[in-house]
Amino acid sequence: MTPADYAFYAFGGVAVAAGLLMTLARNPVHSVLWLILAFFSSAGLFVLLGAEFVAMLLVIVYVGAVAVLFLFVVMMLDVDFAALKGEMARAMPLALLVGTVLLLQLGMAIGVWQTAEGVVMRDAPLPQADNARALGLVLYDRYIYAFQASGLILLVAMIGAIALTLRHRAGVKRQDALAQMWRDPAKAMELKDVKPGQGL
Repeated sequence: MTPADYAFYAFGGVAVAAGLLMTLARNPVHSVLWLILAFFSSAGLFVLLGAEFVAMLLVIVYVGAVAVLFLFVVMMLDVDFAALKGEMARAMPLALLVGTVLLLQLGMAIGVWQTAEGVVMRDAPLPQADNARALGLVLYDRYIYAFQASGLILLVAMIGAIALTLRHRAGVKRQDALAQMWRDPAKAMELKDVKPGQGL
């Protein structure tokens, strides 16, 4: 076995173990930490496959943003874990049914899996280019319109989420930038003539 084989089994074993411990951990903070370890192990597997750009995206986006956000949310929220455990126990039969169906589907997909030797990707942008350059050429040259459309869809979804969650509550003071800019200092201040020995 080569060092790459040892690295593959090490990263793969750590990723599987971290995934299992993430689902079995009783503390949500520990679950997020196991998730971060699974992401790092998956990034190592991508590096072994030669997809270093995808590995860096996995570390930067998922570990650096998503998992850290999960960690802060879990640590800052005052979650009643006893109530959550009660709800989980009540939904356990449905969860087991869904998990069984997913495992059966994965087994069917793996059972009919076929590998083809000597497959060459046709119409490659640059055969000798590295992954980052080839991915950039594919996204920003061949599929530029689809890429821009996906960005527009994400923008619309973000604006829709903000519009749906925005609530104007009565009795809450909000900043009025135009009123602040247009205010007249002569009307905004009032001079009081305080006599000696007396307060306001």
